Amino acid sequence: MTTTTRDALRERLDKATADLDPPFAIVDLAAFDANARALTRRAAGKPLRVASKSVRSRALLERALATPGWQGVMSYTLAEAIWLVRSGMTHDALVAYPTADRAALRELATDPGLAASVTLMVDGPEQLDLVDAVAAPGHRAELRVCLDIDGSWRPLGLHIGVRRSPLHTAAAVGKVAREIATRRGFRLVGLMAYDAQIAGLGDAPPRETLRGLAIRLMQHRSYRDLLHRRRAALAAAREHADVEFFNSGGTGSVAATAADPAVTEVTAGSGLYGPALFDAYRAWRPEPAAFFALAVVRRPANDYVTVSGGGWIASGQTHASRQPLPWLPAGLRLLGPEGAGEVQTPLRGPAAGELRVGDRVWFRHAKAGELCEHVNELHLVDGAEVVETVPTYRGEGRAFL
Repeated sequence: MTTTTRDALRERLDKATADLDPPFAIVDLAAFDANARALTRRAAGKPLRVASKSVRSRALLERALATPGWQGVMSYTLAEAIWLVRSGMTHDALVAYPTADRAALRELATDPGLAASVTLMVDGPEQLDLVDAVAAPGHRAELRVCLDIDGSWRPLGLHIGVRRSPLHTAAAVGKVAREIATRRGFRLVGLMAYDAQIAGLGDAPPRETLRGLAIRLMQHRSYRDLLHRRRAALAAAREHADVEFFNSGGTGSVAATAADPAVTEVTAGSGLYGPALFDAYRAWRPEPAAFFALAVVRRPANDYVTVSGGGWIASGQTHASRQPLPWLPAGLRLLGPEGAGEVQTPLRGPAAGELRVGDRVWFRHAKAGELCEHVNELHLVDGAEVVETVPTYRGEGRAFL
């Protein structure tokens, strides 16, 4: 985005929100919708499942699902999945991670309609045992389960990727699939293999050319490994179950993942908001759609300003890349010794000279849905006007993690 484009965006957002007092967050609907359509094009006909943790607002989840090519939700907790289904927002919720929430499991197991709409994630018999301890088979609804397959790359004994599922080989997948087939009260309906080292890792880190080359080489070889292992895992699971879907990928790997014949659906969510971490991707960079505004409250020197609040740090590895990015006006940066503070954040740069107390600075969060944990509502901007204000999960009193 050029400086001229950013100046125009700042003028438009300032005009749309002139009556609002920071801190607040907005979503630019034109950019959100453009990102939703671009992701469907990248999926090349395969359905996209929206990752709710990257959105965390029911109104915007519904907006994404209203876009052709999007269907179903990947929730991040079972309690959230139950809430989304009971609210009528979806009848197809895949829980992305294993759960130990006994109250939610009990609610799921005692409601056949709910059980038909929610798919649990497992990667071994221990999770099945926990379910049986909460609600004995024969006295509950049949529960849909999906096997989480390790998507990491392991060349020469190394482990490149995240440490999640222990199911790395087709043999391991087949063993657990066979056990599920023999257990009352469970039905294996899906597989998932998240390629974090591809989907979740930018291949063009700023000012790190050699590292970017190394990342791209790693991702190319890891992708070839995944093509083989996903196909083999699917074959192993099909010996014991009628698999309905194979989910994989994320915003950073939609096109590549959709090209795998074994994969039937791709997950995406962060790309709808276009957070700052995706500025480090080559293949596709979403349009920035979600922003938060903070007010200037001090001017320590001519090329410094201080804004109120700002310490909205993203999860993951502790690193400067997890800090929010000052975006508008262009030409501001965080201070290394201080960073983004809990109650105030100093900024420095050429743009500071034009800012006065009471002016606002627009930030982009490093990640997507975590922005919504800091605000009760999102103001939806169309052009230079706020057309609607919708609650976040937090605004509806829902804190799932």
